[in-house]
Amino acid sequence: MNLSFFDQFTSPSLLGIPLIMIAMLFPALLLPSPNNRWVNNRLSTIQMWLFHLITKQLMIPLNKKSHKWALTLTSLMMFLLIINLLGLLPYTFTPTTQLSMNMALAFPLWLATLLTGLRNQPSISLGHLLPEGTPTPLIPALIMIETTSLLIRPLALGVRLTANLTAGHLLIQLISTAAITLITIMPTISLLTTSILLLLTLLEVAVAMIQAYVFVLLLSLYLQENT
Repeated sequence: MNLSFFDQFTSPSLLGIPLIMIAMLFPALLLPSPNNRWVNNRLSTIQMWLFHLITKQLMIPLNKKSHKWALTLTSLMMFLLIINLLGLLPYTFTPTTQLSMNMALAFPLWLATLLTGLRNQPSISLGHLLPEGTPTPLIPALIMIETTSLLIRPLALGVRLTANLTAGHLLIQLISTAAITLITIMPTISLLTTSILLLLTLLEVAVAMIQAYVFVLLLSLYLQENT
């Protein structure tokens, strides 16, 4: 029983071939690219409004030099948002519950922001490791602490996204299992549990959107420090 709760986080395979790439590429099919023969409708208008809103919110704290990251950050935001929401559907697989995938997204982008700062303004980027006005005896300890906090950033990004989505999926499965088990024994308690499950599902929809936004927002803040 305990193992079955974690089966949903196992990467699916067909004839020994992992299907995680299909799960990752499928969201791209839901966002068709406009062309010269594109006919505007309500769906495409809402889609473009959402793109502009996300891009505006991400680019407000950044300077003009960082606006070249707009396409990368907006695309990552939509990618994570759609994958997280699709993972809440029954009999689906959520790739963002895999720490390896989240680290594969977090580490290269964090490293890119760090290298951007070291290339464009090395003295300012290195100055973040030592707060101004630090007493001389505390300089070595503070440099080690700040360096550790800097290197742990990609791990925090990946673990935060993985832990929040995994916990939500486990809670949904636990409560739904309890509701199905109690339906023949205590129907009233089962109905109450089902209502709690519906509220939890709405909460998980919000968590899926918030976690995608937080992931990209933290990357934009890291970029702001280095530009």
